[in-house]
Amino acid sequence: MLNFELIKDAKVNADYFPFFAVEDIFLNKEDHSKIASDFPNIRKGGSFPSDSVTYGESIRSLLRSLEGDQMRIILEEKFKVDLKDKPVVTTFRGYSRMKDGKIHSDSKTKIITVLLYLNEKWDEPNGLLRMLKEKDNLDSYIKEIPATMGSMIAFEVTNNCWHGFIPFEGRRCSIQLNYLYKEALSQHKIRHKLSSFFKKLS
Repeated sequence: MLNFELIKDAKVNADYFPFFAVEDIFLNKEDHSKIASDFPNIRKGGSFPSDSVTYGESIRSLLRSLEGDQMRIILEEKFKVDLKDKPVVTTFRGYSRMKDGKIHSDSKTKIITVLLYLNEKWDEPNGLLRMLKEKDNLDSYIKEIPATMGSMIAFEVTNNCWHGFIPFEGRRCSIQLNYLYKEALSQHKIRHKLSSFFKKLS
C-alpha cells in the first residue's frame, strides 16, 4: 500500500530540526477513496487511540505498514536513532476546532513523530501544518504541509521542533504515529485513554 521507496528517497531538512515530508505515500491513487471511507467517523476534537475507534480494513492495513519494521528502519536511518524495541503508539484525529493548531513542540516522552493526512480533498487555505523556525510566529515557517490524502511529515522530537497551523473548524483527518521512550509508555497510554473516555462522555 505504501510507496516505501518514495519515503526512503525523501531528503531530511535539518536546518532548524530534522524532518522530512512526502506529498503522497500511497502506491495507488485508487486507494484514496477506500481509505477515506474506511477512516473512523470522529466528530469531536482531540486525539483518539487506535484501539478506541472503529475503522475499515484499508486503515487496518495502513496501520500495519506504518507500525511495521520497514517504516521503522527507514526512520532509524534518516534520523540516526535506534527505535528497536521502542514502543509505538498510534492515534487518530478527525475533527479540528478553532482552539487547535497552537504552536508547540512535542512532548519529551516522544522520540519520533509521524503525521499522515488522509483528507481526500482539501480546498481550505487554513489548517495546513507548518514546520516553524521560531516558537511564536506562524508566518516564519520552513515548510507548509498539505492536508491532502497521503501527505506525510516525520520529525525528530527536539526542544525546538516547533509546529502549528492557522486555526480551522471542521473535518480534518490524520493519523499520528509516535515512537516513545519505554518508561513513558504507560503514562502516554493513560493520558490518551482518559482523554478519549471524557470526550465520549461529553
